Amino acid sequence: MNLFRRRRKCLPALVLLCAAVGCSSADDNASAAVPSPAAKTANLCRNLDAALPSKVDGQGRRDPEPASALTAGWGDPAIILRCGVARPAEMSDTQADSGEVDGVGWLMVKQDDGGYRCTTSLRQAYVEVTLPAALAEDGAAPLIDLAPAIKKAIPEGIAD
Repeated sequence: MNLFRRRRKCLPALVLLCAAVGCSSADDNASAAVPSPAAKTANLCRNLDAALPSKVDGQGRRDPEPASALTAGWGDPAIILRCGVARPAEMSDTQADSGEVDGVGWLMVKQDDGGYRCTTSLRQAYVEVTLPAALAEDGAAPLIDLAPAIKKAIPEGIAD
């Protein structure tokens, strides 16, 4: 009988613990460092945020933490976009991989984990898209989906 009372006292604590763990593990959003560009670039990035598609490569939008108009994400593992990043050093490398996807130029840098970090070129703001290794086999599909929004919101030119 004494054992039953102990179990009854422990049961509400166990339920409370499970509920707390369930709530905290539901927040599985990716994280991304928020760039801090100049005001002109930040304005372009806010325009891009408003133009971004709800799906990229068939993945629904799931923005990273902390929430910002300068970052966006899709799917899990996440495709992460950051607008207003600094000019990548690799842009000075004449041997760097680059290409054009639907009218948007990209610098493409393979990461140690097999993914890619792609950064727009010849636009008034640098837009960085990180593709996880699991999606790298899809090629340029995410960049194709993002090209219309980038062309609409980020004019051609040289970023400050």
